Amino acid sequence: MPLLSLAPPPPLDALVESIWDWQDAPRAHRFERMLPSPRPQLIFNLAEDETRVYDEAFGVRRNAGAALDAPSHRSFVIDTAEQVAVTGIVFRAGAAAPFFRERMDRIVNSHVDLDALAAGDARTLRLRLLEAADGRQRLQVVHAWLLRALGNARPHPAVAHALRLFDASPEIQRIGAIAAHCRMSPRRFGELFREQVGMSPKRYARLRRFRRVVAQVHRQQAVDWAGVAVDCGFHDQPHLAHEFRAFSGMTPGEYARRQGRWPDHVPLP
Repeated sequence: MPLLSLAPPPPLDALVESIWDWQDAPRAHRFERMLPSPRPQLIFNLAEDETRVYDEAFGVRRNAGAALDAPSHRSFVIDTAEQVAVTGIVFRAGAAAPFFRERMDRIVNSHVDLDALAAGDARTLRLRLLEAADGRQRLQVVHAWLLRALGNARPHPAVAHALRLFDASPEIQRIGAIAAHCRMSPRRFGELFREQVGMSPKRYARLRRFRRVVAQVHRQQAVDWAGVAVDCGFHDQPHLAHEFRAFSGMTPGEYARRQGRWPDHVPLP
């Protein structure tokens, strides 16, 4: 089984969506486009002590074998040659900032070495994963580290409440109304939201709406794009197409033609 996944129990479930371990043969294609996500991921490359990310011109950015993929609202390209033995942590939106004591708006759309974000036994975590006997043991090693690192890490209550409101509906709600509901000024609410989530409340809502589209159309044989636009809260199909290209770097039709097994990984020719 190439993929093992663990949904952590409380109290970690409020901060961490999943811990996963992937072991598989190299893929036939060299590159994959990663769709943007508000959820940071901590990636441990166990095949080599390096992670590589490419820009649109295929210029490479090299990081250590343990690195955080920060929240993103732009797509990026990864090298599948290093995706043969990987362990990862998917944080919930807004949850990595208190974990690493780092403002997410300072690192949004970037990839940061774990050593630059954390101290203590975080620096030896990749080595312990390399010493683990199998995938299940690696999941337990990561789970134990997260529990030790948890401390008082919690998203701000106002941000957590706002995220629940945004995630409940594809419609982009009035930011001022949400700020008032959280008993904050729009300015203070926006600043706090960017600090913990990595982007403005409006951009987060737009990104969530885009991701609803991806979830709805992935692996469909034929897509009624006009119907998807209505279902996901867009004004019309051209509005959906504009937003899809802005976030993914490709048209909806290109995504439908190229999509692979996983919704966020798009094989490139």
